[in-house]
Amino acid sequence: MAIQKPSIPKGTRDFSPEEVCKRQYIFDKIRHQFQLFGYAPIETPSFENLSTLTGKYGEEGDRLIFKILNSGDYFVQLKISIKEYFKILYSSAFYYIVKNSIDDNIDYTEFYKHFKSDSNINSQKRFYESDFINIDNLRIREIFENEMNSILKEASFNSYIVNTYNENKVSDFIDFKESNYVKILMESSFLTFFSELPSNTLTSQISEKALRYDLTVPFARYVVQHQNEISLPFKRYQMQPVWRADRPQKGRFREFYQCDADVVGSDSLLQEVELVSLYDSVFNELGVGVEIHFNNRKILSGLAEVANISDKLIDFTVALDKLDKIGEEKVKEEMLQRGISEEAIQILSPLFQMSGDFQSQLTSLTSILNSSEIGMKGIEEVRFVFEKIQKLGLKSSDLVLNLTLARGLDYYTGAILEVKAKGVQLGSIGGGGRYDDLTGIFGLKGLSGVGISFGLDRIYLVIEELNLFPESIQNSLDVLFINFGEAEADKAMELSMQLRSKGIRCEVYPDAVKMKKQMQYADKKAVKYVVIIGEEELNAGNATLKNMVSGEQSTLKFEELVNSLDI
Repeated sequence: MAIQKPSIPKGTRDFSPEEVCKRQYIFDKIRHQFQLFGYAPIETPSFENLSTLTGKYGEEGDRLIFKILNSGDYFVQLKISIKEYFKILYSSAFYYIVKNSIDDNIDYTEFYKHFKSDSNINSQKRFYESDFINIDNLRIREIFENEMNSILKEASFNSYIVNTYNENKVSDFIDFKESNYVKILMESSFLTFFSELPSNTLTSQISEKALRYDLTVPFARYVVQHQNEISLPFKRYQMQPVWRADRPQKGRFREFYQCDADVVGSDSLLQEVELVSLYDSVFNELGVGVEIHFNNRKILSGLAEVANISDKLIDFTVALDKLDKIGEEKVKEEMLQRGISEEAIQILSPLFQMSGDFQSQLTSLTSILNSSEIGMKGIEEVRFVFEKIQKLGLKSSDLVLNLTLARGLDYYTGAILEVKAKGVQLGSIGGGGRYDDLTGIFGLKGLSGVGISFGLDRIYLVIEELNLFPESIQNSLDVLFINFGEAEADKAMELSMQLRSKGIRCEVYPDAVKMKKQMQYADKKAVKYVVIIGEEELNAGNATLKNMVSGEQSTLKFEELVNSLDI
């Protein structure tokens, strides 16, 4: 067997012990603030039913969902189902012709009624039918009718049917299934039908599950499924990996963690105020200065309304969301390409130039939206949040009204948030918003929710670039015992157990090798203290303690070492 070069899939990463410690540091800071704000933890499966996820993220999002292939030889099973269905269809048609003494023209409407109602046929075809392999599929009908119309004109086929009838060779459609005519027609129809199958149709046949795309939709599913077990409003946090079939680049991975906080069951705008404060508290703890960009979907809907492009709301917001990346002129070009008129763009043009504090922007916006009820509602909600935050104050973050913020997810209906780090060009490191009826897609109507997400991997890159990780978290070991032999190692193991009971991280070097090698190991692991117990120390009941930072050494009794060592 050839030696395989080790590798990992693009968009994924291995993490060293040092990196894991840094990531855990971020997790701990976020988790602590989640708990201080009253959020409770939940976890959901890494994969969901494909139907749970599709249709929730827009067309682009659906393309980025990682599908999980069904087990078994799914293509073989799919091909068998299509072939067998056509075989039953043609066999039934032949028997129908014989029983009804048809010469060259079938009444397909009557035949389809027979095909659907005959119990013998149904007992056979039910094994192969699916949402697209059935007689109501117009393409199957078209292929079937074309083949039948063609073969009915062949003299040899008519002779075959007449002889079969006269010789009374058949008592059911099954008697035709192994006919050469059936086999030929089945193969021809299968090739035509299978070659035309769209990818999304094939997907539904070969995949029933998919990896989580985000944590919000699984949370909505969780709320509906466990609605009798939770108390509303329900505040939850969740810190788990998600997967997206995206093109990997700096700060964008195919596997990454999200840290979400959501609350459902309350329409109160105080939830939005609290989530802004939560963002501020987390990033203040991490020492990262951020801008919390804020907007409201109702304002965007109002703008679309006054520009008479309500039917183009998604096109409008998708283009508008790119303003920071591609600039005003390119955004206008994209709007035109998406079918938004020059007149509408002219009405919306003041939006591209708005600046100043939130009061001045809202005043300007009011003059544009005064004829839109939903737009004015959005202004009212934004003003409420900003005025409450002004009273509460923020520790280190800036709350910024960004009227061009239009995150592409289709389910936001009110507030929209996005967080960007100051001094680092890395895009958003968090985002969220209000969704008024996300649980409605799972059958629980009228349950409003709002939530935010922290992008752990991008936050890591920001902290790394700004050199904000504390040096202490890079150390994974407090004490290393040098190994001089079996008797000395036994004592070292005993003492290490006592130190661990005090919360001190320690280990005994496993092999009695040269001391130089063991000290090099201690240096590489950035160990704070080395304990030396040689034969002489063991007999005297002493240990030599070396501070690896200062180089100082001291001799301590075993009991003193355990009681006095303080990390």
